[in-house]
Amino acid sequence: MPTALESIEVRNPATGDLLGEVPAATPEQIHATIAAARDLREVPAHERAALLARIADGIEARSEELARLVAAENGKPIQQTRGEVAAAIRIFRGFGEEAKRLFGRQIPLDAVPGLERNLAITVREPLGVVAAIVPFNYPVELYAHKAAAALAGGNAVIVKPPEKCPLALLEIAGIVEAAGAPAGAHQILAGGPDVAQALAAADGIQLISLTGSTAAGRAVAELAARSLKKVHLELGGNDAMVVCADADVAKAAEAIVLGRLARGNGQICCAVKRVYAEDAIYDELAAKLIERAGELVVGDPLEEATDVGPLINEAAAQAVEVALEAAVDQGATLIGGARDGAYMHPAILLDVPADAPAIAQEIFGPVAPLVRVSSAEEGVELANASPYGLHTAVFTRDVNRAFALARKAQAGGVIINGSTALRSENLPFGGVKLTGGTREGLHDTLLDMTEEKTIVVMDAWG
Repeated sequence: MPTALESIEVRNPATGDLLGEVPAATPEQIHATIAAARDLREVPAHERAALLARIADGIEARSEELARLVAAENGKPIQQTRGEVAAAIRIFRGFGEEAKRLFGRQIPLDAVPGLERNLAITVREPLGVVAAIVPFNYPVELYAHKAAAALAGGNAVIVKPPEKCPLALLEIAGIVEAAGAPAGAHQILAGGPDVAQALAAADGIQLISLTGSTAAGRAVAELAARSLKKVHLELGGNDAMVVCADADVAKAAEAIVLGRLARGNGQICCAVKRVYAEDAIYDELAAKLIERAGELVVGDPLEEATDVGPLINEAAAQAVEVALEAAVDQGATLIGGARDGAYMHPAILLDVPADAPAIAQEIFGPVAPLVRVSSAEEGVELANASPYGLHTAVFTRDVNRAFALARKAQAGGVIINGSTALRSENLPFGGVKLTGGTREGLHDTLLDMTEEKTIVVMDAWG
């Protein structure tokens, strides 16, 4: 287990300026926090819904301040962090409504001879304590998906904010307290991977919800398995886009730009990370993509005109630079991709060999690799060869072909004529294979964060 940190320095990746210093949780504090957790199983659903609505109101009242704080500590452009905070507000309100819709079932026992006179019903109850491990790329939005769902289901939640950008979530913790959350229902523990691993291993926690890398998910799942606690994992992705010969090429190029180069600075699990284009339109797509990428503004994330800000830190940018160099060594042609400290200028990799190791794993930055294929079917086959399976995109004007390719894609979601970087809180979000296998969303997470109890009344029908 990694050595615990004493404190966390939070720096602006654009400037290197120190934004704050946060004490890291000690083993004793982790133990005390778990012991203090109190679920909301005795709190009526309408009161839980009202609490979540007040939290949403509190976030909304400070939305611009929070958006600017996320941009400063995370590096995403301010227009995108405003959208992230707005999504978190919707998610809290949405789960407030879902708290009142935790339906059970009545099961007809007269289907079984001898049980005709009995009544069976099911109810949904809280698990107890949920640990939420939040990543750096969308800290406020993904926190909301986990914390709001846990509270809506009547659980207590312990949040571990991202080590590199915890400040906005610490501010939101104050909003939750001011909204009237009962003591022990919502707690926060800052720290590094050691805190996440301690929560996964600890008794007294019933579910670990983690968004992060596949390596992190494996480590947490292995620790959680020792006590058979539930895990809810949304892990790595290497999403593919398949562009057919009959596609709207300009629209496909724009989807790559907006879904990879200019959203989240390329640091999104569901970003377009591989593009398989049919030979007939490959050159046209490459030209449009190069032209559009050249128009993107790289700069200070707090400036309104900025499209691409810095990566989370310089080490992340260096890792992308190394991946680009490897791709060139493997035969690709690099357009753009200059690095300046934590900044990575958008990069396009042309004529990437289909079997290049550089695209076998996700490159977490503003990089768009293009692979030439002879058919869309070959593109889907190559997309499926990945050990990951979050989203796949297909661009075609033929609706029958679109559905045929969607059925073949091994992914949690398929987007037709749009970017893979699509996430709406009312859709199930998650993937197959090493992406984790679970789904997150208003209509899905709440089921995973509650458990079903069956109650049978003998001779209920007289």
